[in-house]
Amino acid sequence: MMQTPSITNSLNTFLKQPNIEASPAWEFINGQAKQKPMPTLFHSRLQRNLVNTINNKSKAYEAIQELRCIVPPFSPVPDIVVVKYDRLGDDDGPLQGSPDWLIEIRSPDQNILDLQKKILHCLSNGTKLACLIDIQRKQI
Repeated sequence: MMQTPSITNSLNTFLKQPNIEASPAWEFINGQAKQKPMPTLFHSRLQRNLVNTINNKSKAYEAIQELRCIVPPFSPVPDIVVVKYDRLGDDDGPLQGSPDWLIEIRSPDQNILDLQKKILHCLSNGTKLACLIDIQRKQI
């Protein structure tokens, strides 16, 4: 059984917690650790199709699913990040800084304000484009 990361208000403490990369991943937003919801069938298909389409159309950027980003004092794990190739190093690990572009696909049990906080934080720290897709409402 998965253990909940301890309640913490420090990004560094959160990043040292065991199991934050368990599926679904844990995020650190506004001083709180929260596990992302398990994606639905439509969510997973849309995520896969968007990543494949972006990667097939772009030579300068790479779309990646569920990549942890370190954007102090947050550690979001957007559904899709799009990052310029020269920002992706040879080391395995989280992306240091905001992605160039991010896509969030709202799950039925996700609070839209929580998603907006995460998106706005990334936009204020270097992300140039963000999309919030609501499958149930058929809105972007």
